[in-house]
Amino acid sequence: MTNEQREKITALRHQGFGYTAIANSVGLSKDSVKAYCRSHGLAGEKAESHSLAEVPTQLCLNCGKTLIQHPGRKQKKFCCPECRTAWWNAHPEAVKQKAVYTFTCPECGKEFTAYGNAKRKYCSHGCYIAARFKGGDA
Repeated sequence: MTNEQREKITALRHQGFGYTAIANSVGLSKDSVKAYCRSHGLAGEKAESHSLAEVPTQLCLNCGKTLIQHPGRKQKKFCCPECRTAWWNAHPEAVKQKAVYTFTCPECGKEFTAYGNAKRKYCSHGCYIAARFKGGDA
């Protein structure tokens, strides 16, 4: 039994899964899981859920892999951080931007928007430099 399997057994047992469901998920025999649970104080409680199949599954929004949702936890949308980043970068319109501010640049007079910075003054670094060093080299 690997350390990864031990961690997964402990996590699933704390979530209320039974020996058979854990054994199927981890790839060990039911008796091995039961022996591990007994020796580590994870036995003695009746499992709330007898099968991992009872947990509703969804698909990753980016790659379509099956996601296993765990009861009592936040619903997953992505299988990994890479998929999450890739999907959000491809769908910027889905971001609920609450802190969008509109300004007028004092240097060029162009109107621009900035996300998350209520104190921004200039539309670009070029306008900032032009305003900062008016009159030539300093």
